[in-house]
Amino acid sequence: MTLGRPIACPTRFTCLPLVVAAVVLVGCAVRASAQPPQPSERVTFPEAVARAIERNPNSAIAAAGILRADALLTQAQSASRLQVNATVTTTTLNRSVKFEDSTVTPMNQVAGTVDVRLPLYAPVQWARRAQAEDQKNVAELSAQNVRRQTALATADAYLTILAMRRVAEGNLRARDTAREHFELARQLEEQGAGSRLNMLRAQQELSVDEVLVEGADLAVYRAQEALGVLLVADGPVDAAEEPVFALPEGANVTPAPSGLLLSRSDLKLFSAEQGAAQRVLDDSRKDRHPYLEGILQGQSVYPSQFFSDANSARLLFQLSIPLFDSGQRAGLKAERLAAVNVAAATVAGATTLASSEVRAARVAVDSATRAVVSARAGSEQAQQVVDITNISFRAGGSTNIEVIDAVRRGRDTDTAVAVAEDTLRRAQLDLLAALGLFP
Repeated sequence: MTLGRPIACPTRFTCLPLVVAAVVLVGCAVRASAQPPQPSERVTFPEAVARAIERNPNSAIAAAGILRADALLTQAQSASRLQVNATVTTTTLNRSVKFEDSTVTPMNQVAGTVDVRLPLYAPVQWARRAQAEDQKNVAELSAQNVRRQTALATADAYLTILAMRRVAEGNLRARDTAREHFELARQLEEQGAGSRLNMLRAQQELSVDEVLVEGADLAVYRAQEALGVLLVADGPVDAAEEPVFALPEGANVTPAPSGLLLSRSDLKLFSAEQGAAQRVLDDSRKDRHPYLEGILQGQSVYPSQFFSDANSARLLFQLSIPLFDSGQRAGLKAERLAAVNVAAATVAGATTLASSEVRAARVAVDSATRAVVSARAGSEQAQQVVDITNISFRAGGSTNIEVIDAVRRGRDTDTAVAVAEDTLRRAQLDLLAALGLFP
């Protein structure tokens, strides 16, 4: 078909139904050919959370952090243990030294030395070993918190798919109803029992619903893509079922801050960081302690000098005492004190926020439960209104405007149900997460 060339029609109005029908068919064909890609797989909620924790790159990064902390612990432990080193030295003089035809100092000489050292009193090294153990514990708790964040992000994407799909279903029902109404209005107009204005109004409502359906389908696809990224899948992943979040007994009782510190991974992480910072601060006094080291050295020289043996050994005890450092240790202690204050403030703020999250989530669950009941009742009532209005319109008892208004209200109530159900699911999930019971 060449755009711009008029189509020959006997009259303007006899050709209009054909044009409208062609537009609708072309619009349906375009929509069918432009559907978002279908998900390659569908997963349940537990499967999605488990796969995300296992495969997500953030979990791998957190695991690497544990390995790094373990390596640092090994280094700190080795500093306070036995150290054995060997050296080989060659010495070449410009000339040898002789005395009465005997070589006192040879011109070329090779010396091999074995140095064995053992810290006997090393408070600083011992403190660093304990501090490295704390950092390893912090790394492990950080990995747990990363898994928690990954699980929450996966749950958010999963619930978004369910909510957007519910909205899409409501828009699709409204679109189908609007299409039926448009077809009826078109038939009535062709038969002379209706008006072109009613048909255009019905067509306008159908066009609006088509746009809403497209937007809802795109939102579902984007949520599926987001879930696929979290699961490290090569394509969108769909939600296979609606999760059921069973609230435990005693969920209506706000736990004490100490209970939250034991159940939530983020609070345990912040508490461990505070403990690690406090240990570093307490160990500041050990920076002024002396350092005692036992050293055993064995040496072999070839050729030997005239007044020394070729093989020798000696035992040394070396004591290092820090006396004056121009304020370096005082500055380190002040820095460590600041770190402790920051960690303590972080724990206090996070604990207060956690208690607030529990209370807010509990109230949200109660409110959302009531809202879901009302929204579902409103949706059923709106659907009945749509059915009755359609029947009445066919019988001539209601107007075109009333039908369109009923369809819009039905679509709005379906969206309200989707929003209320999504709010309830998220409130239940938030409560479980606030109590430290998810994942």
